[in-house]
Amino acid sequence: MNFDSCVISCVPAELKLESNGKKEKLKGFNVKLKDTIMFPEGGGQPDDHGTIGGVPVLRVLRQGPDAVHFLSSSLEDGQEVHIKLDWERRFDHMQQHTGQHLITALADTMFGYKTTSWDLGRQRSSIELDTASVKPGEMEALEAAVNEKIRAQLAVRVNLLSIDDPAVEKAWALNEQLREAVRSRGLPDDHAGPIRIIDIEGVDANMCCGTHVSNLSHLQVIKILGTEKGKKNKTNLIFIAGNRVLNYAEKSYSIEKSLTVLLKTGADEHVDAVDKLQKTVKRLQKSNLMILREMAVLIAQSFKNRPDREPFFSLHNKDGDNEFMNIVANEIGFQDTLIFLTVGEEKGAGMFLIAGPENIIAEVGPLVAELLQGKGAGKSGRYQGKANSLVKRVEAVALLKEQSHKLDAREE
Repeated sequence: MNFDSCVISCVPAELKLESNGKKEKLKGFNVKLKDTIMFPEGGGQPDDHGTIGGVPVLRVLRQGPDAVHFLSSSLEDGQEVHIKLDWERRFDHMQQHTGQHLITALADTMFGYKTTSWDLGRQRSSIELDTASVKPGEMEALEAAVNEKIRAQLAVRVNLLSIDDPAVEKAWALNEQLREAVRSRGLPDDHAGPIRIIDIEGVDANMCCGTHVSNLSHLQVIKILGTEKGKKNKTNLIFIAGNRVLNYAEKSYSIEKSLTVLLKTGADEHVDAVDKLQKTVKRLQKSNLMILREMAVLIAQSFKNRPDREPFFSLHNKDGDNEFMNIVANEIGFQDTLIFLTVGEEKGAGMFLIAGPENIIAEVGPLVAELLQGKGAGKSGRYQGKANSLVKRVEAVALLKEQSHKLDAREE
């Protein structure tokens, strides 16, 4: 979808982003246009993406009657610009949003479950129902009902009404009576212009600012994936609509094919096959741990039995763990021996333990942790922790071996 417009204003701005739990600020420009086809974030629906004058639009927000577009590059005031909308994203949002209206209306009509909020997610969407739980069979009946309406090809109309229109007053009164806090939560303080009513023929009429399909047939199909416990006395209904159902089916089939090859069983036997594998893995892990414990004792005894052993012992074991290292240290004894043990990937992440006389350990422990790009803590002659990289393990060994000479001097 394309559209031509004109830049009204372009001012420097910052966009706050959060990714993987990290917050950052991106510098750019807020652009207002004479008119736009891009939907600003609101009403539970994410914003549109696309380009303006060839510059990617990173966010669209509403400020009163205006849509503010955040761009990484500036545009000139008065500049004529071509808007190109990411139609695939827009149509996906239209399908999910209209699907939410339909599910919300029928969940209320059929079971009296009110919608208190909803979220249009990247992969699936959720509707928060005002009920602590749902009864068996209700979601299956609801899914059948919404898909029946889709097959009936009911029209979805957008009606723009003035604030004093009797139809608006009727909707307000109805919503107040039903206490529908979200479906028609009321108008924002900075609202301007006509009231927008989304009318699904014979099913629902609802105040909404979002984008919708013009006919329920455009939804193709709705799949209710299930429900989960929500906030206090709430239930989250998880669903996908339209193209997302097709993508979900394709992805599920691809996974099914891969599992069939790996497990060498039919699709109906996948769960049982995985269950058997997990039980086998647990038995093997238990056996492996026992072997590691026995190996730790043998390694320590072998070192202690050396007639010419030095006061320094170093070992790396890829498959070991903290218990393995502590068994080795305890079996050897570290009052007169400096011990350095590591487990994990040889040049990757892992764990380490240093044991020996307290005065030496207190001095070299932090130095070794720094070499291994890790952190540790120690007491009573032990210093252990996590290593982000064992690449410099050889350097750590050299450092500790030098410290072990103090033990030789002390014995002399």
